[in-house]
Amino acid sequence: MAIFNSQSNAPKKDQPSFAADTPASVPPREAPAVADFTPTQVTPPRAAPPEPVAKESLIAADLTIEGKIEGSGHVRIAGKFKGDVNVQGNLRIEEGARLNGGVKARQVVVAGELDGNIQSAEKVELLASSVLTGDVKAGSMTVAAGSKIRGHVECGWDASEASGRRGKAEVVEQRERATGS
Repeated sequence: MAIFNSQSNAPKKDQPSFAADTPASVPPREAPAVADFTPTQVTPPRAAPPEPVAKESLIAADLTIEGKIEGSGHVRIAGKFKGDVNVQGNLRIEEGARLNGGVKARQVVVAGELDGNIQSAEKVELLASSVLTGDVKAGSMTVAAGSKIRGHVECGWDASEASGRRGKAEVVEQRERATGS
């Protein structure tokens, strides 16, 4: 019976050889990291403020108005208007409408009648039903078959070229006055 009580350092058959070794000092376990979920205020990057959407003003088909229109929005004329239109937006003259006066707008679309000059428009479009009596100064112009035009047209000149030509003429005129020619 001494076989069972013997305390030998020899490894037993059922026990692996490394189990008999004394365990080396194991470093203590570190506590798991704690996540910080407290909200922080992050300022989002500032985007450019949105451009205001241009509103459209309408002169209805059954109206006749005399005066002057100035503004930054778009204008649509379906009735009759007598006076100048100076807008930073677009102007549209509907079929059956009539405008007697000068026009300054970014884009001009004519389907009705315009008796007046169009100045400094980026784009002018004359639809098939349009009738234009007056001069046009525009960056580009589209003329549909069937439209009628009577006047002087300057297209394709940008603002700097047009003003440069006027500036030279004014200088020549001033020189002539100074020399008495």
